[in-house]
Amino acid sequence: MANNLPSEFDVIVIGTGLPESIIAAACSRSGQRVLHVDSQDLHEDVEEAGALQKNHASVTSVNSTVAADSVCLPKEDESLSTVSCEIPAEQTPSSNPESAPEVNDVEAIEEKENDCNDKTCMQATSEKETSENVPTAENTAEQPKKNMITYSQIVKEGRKFNIDLVSKLLYSRGLLIELLIKSNVSRYAEFKNITRILAFREGRVEQVPCSRADVFNSKQLTMVEKRMLMKFLTFCMEYEEHPDEYKAYEEMTFSEYLKTQKLTPNLQHFVLHSIAMTSEATSTTIDGLKATKNFLRCLGRYGNTPFLFPLYGQGELPQCFCRMCAVFGGIYCLHHSVQCLVVDKDSRKCKAIIDQFGQRIISKHFIVEDSYFSENTCSNIQYRQISRAILITDRSVLKTDSDQQISILTVPASEPGTSAVRVIELCSSTMTCMKGTYLVHLTCTSSKTAREDLEPVVQKLFTPYTETEIENEEVEKPRLLWALYFNMRDSSDISRNSYNDLSSNVYICSGPDCGLGNDNAVKQAEALFQQICPNEDFCPPPPNPEDIVLDGDSLQPEPSESSSILPTNSETPKESPYLGNPEEPSE
Repeated sequence: MANNLPSEFDVIVIGTGLPESIIAAACSRSGQRVLHVDSQDLHEDVEEAGALQKNHASVTSVNSTVAADSVCLPKEDESLSTVSCEIPAEQTPSSNPESAPEVNDVEAIEEKENDCNDKTCMQATSEKETSENVPTAENTAEQPKKNMITYSQIVKEGRKFNIDLVSKLLYSRGLLIELLIKSNVSRYAEFKNITRILAFREGRVEQVPCSRADVFNSKQLTMVEKRMLMKFLTFCMEYEEHPDEYKAYEEMTFSEYLKTQKLTPNLQHFVLHSIAMTSEATSTTIDGLKATKNFLRCLGRYGNTPFLFPLYGQGELPQCFCRMCAVFGGIYCLHHSVQCLVVDKDSRKCKAIIDQFGQRIISKHFIVEDSYFSENTCSNIQYRQISRAILITDRSVLKTDSDQQISILTVPASEPGTSAVRVIELCSSTMTCMKGTYLVHLTCTSSKTAREDLEPVVQKLFTPYTETEIENEEVEKPRLLWALYFNMRDSSDISRNSYNDLSSNVYICSGPDCGLGNDNAVKQAEALFQQICPNEDFCPPPPNPEDIVLDGDSLQPEPSESSSILPTNSETPKESPYLGNPEEPSE
């Protein structure tokens, strides 16, 4: 069917990231004929350099949309050595080399076995990214300890891992949650509440109190600090009503502003890094107050923290919107590349695409993810970079009675000119990793390579596998079983005018940004949808079956409310968990 598509559509969407998928769903829901394509290069011909050829096993994740480069392990007799994997030059994922994440290093730790393969590959997955540089691997040759998760076990259970290359959470009152509820797309996904917010202070990981009861039960805070914290957070919830209390500090950073509020260093750290989660060096007072208010207003809607995480990973969310698009007639064709856009010489508008089979497909509107544009189109753009690391560990960074904790931790910048590192730790109940392991995502704005930016934090929080080979040795920190470092491009906040020779009916979607939430993707999708379909409702809920009246039916049933898998918790108290303010009405 891929080489026999219809020849004309209203909207062609190229790329299956979150903003593109939302737009495809919105356009299809409004009656537009939508074609949604994605090339999804998988790089199956990754070659290991400097090793004898043997059979190799491939470990892939279940919920994949796009695969990243493989992790290549050395032979049995190459323990503790480093080998590299090379991708042939002609295998690059797009015409623009900056469009994919840059893999700096991959480390994999495995115990020696007699049937060890020459090359074992683990593919990481996400909503829409691929990697293209040279990964490396390390291998140890010690015998496994009893009751210990080993690398070979990870390989055998590889289909239980769902690894997002983009690490984000959903604010419980964020734009994406509201859109999921409004459109009823939430019925296609399930979510878990983030159970803990952690802080890293003076070399220790500790839990941040996330409710009024937690604050007053906390042993980390003195009674005076508890009163100071409650007073400050109460002000943040209604700061806009008291401009006199912050107007004089608008030009300073939020970090400096906190020092003027008679907060102890302990409280300043909690507010800056674990509640507002803003930059210590660049976020203004207003940025910090807005972020703190947003955190507080999201508390208690679905649980004890402001955040949700989709089961099976962030990559589920684009799939949910793609399903909505397909329900209303959208056509999907993945692994289907677009060779070029056809532009009319006179009007300078784009008329059609030419696909990989040479078929010309006409459309009125074209939505293209940034990484699909040629190098010439993007030649004037200076992209920011995001540093990422993905780890598999054997236990949590903060051990508790329950091994099913989902945590977020911010590690402050260690030196001027660097960024704080966001750490999201996922347990097996999120369906992203096998039982007995944790999947850990590290993210920050790049100042150097991903490994240079993130490895110091990894060393603070985790223990390399090679340091724990002594039988029955007790280790304070979790063991690092597998690690991947890579850089990826941040194309958010780039002006349309920065692109060369774009037709007026070609619309750009940026890739993922470095932020924790998904508001940027939703804002972007709605803005582009309004340009294509002005005055149309953005992703309205589908009609209930009993509300649909066919021609000839004489009776019309009474309208009923649409249901959602994301209803507001009916047991949520009517007071804000921190402040005792009235809770907003449920959807």
